[in-house]
Amino acid sequence: MRTILALVVAMSLAWAQNQTLQLYTWTDYIDPSIVRDFEQATGIKVRITYYESNEEMQAKLQAGGVSQFDLVVPSDFIVPVLINLKLLQPLDKGKIPNLKNLDPKFANPPYDPGNRYTVGYLWGTVGLMYRTDIFKTPPASWSVLFDPKEQKGPFTLMDSPREMLGIGQRYLGLSVNNTDPAQIRRVINTLLTAKQSRNFKGFQGGVSATKLLLANQIVAAVVYNQDALRTAEGNPRYGFTIPREGSTLFIDSMAIPAKAPNPEAAHRFINFILDAKIGARLAEYQQSATPNAAAKKLLKPEMLKNPAIWPTEAQMRVLEFILDQGSNNRVLDEAWTRVKSR
Repeated sequence: MRTILALVVAMSLAWAQNQTLQLYTWTDYIDPSIVRDFEQATGIKVRITYYESNEEMQAKLQAGGVSQFDLVVPSDFIVPVLINLKLLQPLDKGKIPNLKNLDPKFANPPYDPGNRYTVGYLWGTVGLMYRTDIFKTPPASWSVLFDPKEQKGPFTLMDSPREMLGIGQRYLGLSVNNTDPAQIRRVINTLLTAKQSRNFKGFQGGVSATKLLLANQIVAAVVYNQDALRTAEGNPRYGFTIPREGSTLFIDSMAIPAKAPNPEAAHRFINFILDAKIGARLAEYQQSATPNAAAKKLLKPEMLKNPAIWPTEAQMRVLEFILDQGSNNRVLDEAWTRVKSR
């Protein structure tokens, strides 16, 4: 009798697990109505856990999350690291028929050739969100953060190593992927100058930084364009810009952890997101550019014309994707440690 009872319990647990998708993603990074529609369409319950940086997500996967979560949403530059650490499993493309909707430009990314492990989710930029009552015109330079003489009040920097180091490099006229130790020392000094200012109010994730702006505790913050646009919701008191020196681009993708308990549900969710109508809803909710070509055709014209969402050609010339630097990542890791610890 005990054996039968144990078997029934085990089968019940397995059934419950197969009916649940454990999603690990960025804070406020999906329309709740899309989650509800997926649950209704599939009978699969979605449980969401949030993170605010790629590094936080990687650490969680390495600490056991690789067998806890079914789907994660890493940014482009961290994908090779996750693959090399064997934290991701190859996708079964036969279970993702909507893969055909992906724009060819995103179908063979350098960080994951052939989309073996990842599929594009959304893409965007990192820039400066600011209060328009303090800055009467959009700040033209990152000097409003890095030069104490140009600062106009309290500000925050992004708590994300590669993005923040990359912006420091762009400010100095360098590539965001530069790893020359002498140049990196200049970047460290630039960030430390900002950090040592009385106006500096800490390193923050995108969502927490925008909340500080809305609470009038700061006047400017380095944030993802999506966070800025969704938080401001057209409020003229807040603006978003990419200073003339340039910044970083990012592509966030969907990926399945190597030991995901329910990879079948993960594949179904990926395919659901790649549906044209669902992809358009996601992009509109996030106020974000989409790598889904079929979804892009359904977006409103005013959204496609908004340079804060779809960068202009001039902006694209000073925007760079962050690339994995292999063994040279150590130079950047050490630089970030010095910035945060001083």
